[in-house]
Amino acid sequence: MADTARLKDVRCFLLDMDGTFYLGGKLIDGSLAFIDRVLATGRDFMFLTNNSSHNAEFYVKKLAGMGLAIDRRRVMTSGEATCEQLKALYPGKRVFLLGNAFLRAEFDEAGIAVDDAHPDMVVIGFDTTLTYDSLWRACDLVRAGLPYVATHPDFNCPTETGFMPDIGAIMAFIEASTGRRPDLVVGKPNTGIVEAVLRRTGLAPNALAMVGDRLYTDIETGLRSGMLSILVMSGETTEQMLAESPTKPDLKFGRLSDMIPLL
Repeated sequence: MADTARLKDVRCFLLDMDGTFYLGGKLIDGSLAFIDRVLATGRDFMFLTNNSSHNAEFYVKKLAGMGLAIDRRRVMTSGEATCEQLKALYPGKRVFLLGNAFLRAEFDEAGIAVDDAHPDMVVIGFDTTLTYDSLWRACDLVRAGLPYVATHPDFNCPTETGFMPDIGAIMAFIEASTGRRPDLVVGKPNTGIVEAVLRRTGLAPNALAMVGDRLYTDIETGLRSGMLSILVMSGETTEQMLAESPTKPDLKFGRLSDMIPLL
């Protein structure tokens, strides 16, 4: 792994949320102190989450309840990045959306028509209100050949008691039934969400650090995009998983606050 001196070049830390800043409803010890240190040293931060089961407003309120007051521009969700990609690549298309009310609100805000009856394409998110009928309908539309987009690839979402199945499990179900994978996956580690971040921050990749607890999303984002990749061991990844994975972070810490002495 690279020398920690690379931290001095970071102007903005992109922080994963679940498993990195908090776990379920509980703040990870030292997270607020890390933010204080980042700001005190003239750097910035932004939360970058693949979780499309909530929108930016939800996270702003959740973080406020944990003692961190921020505005919504410091939160980028995979749902918001997906809306940007749909407007660029599929303008005017009506969407069958497999997602909960928070994701539907993001689509409404972006002006993207959700039409479950007569869609032009299928978009799936981390749908915590999933029903068998809605999954069946999605499979029918995907099997019929409609363009098929997913907000992100995560298999599991960390919680205080373990893990809950995420969108990757939903994609696996659809693939088993239809033989198709999504035509486009937007969230980490893919380029769609990175492009949205670069537009918002105005920074080059080499001035950014991607910090998170997942190798195949957070760390891959940094490695693929030319950012410093920083793994924290407070969420999904275990030492065994890291040892067995071909994906290796530039830096590794137990949790965010372990970086404070180096900033």
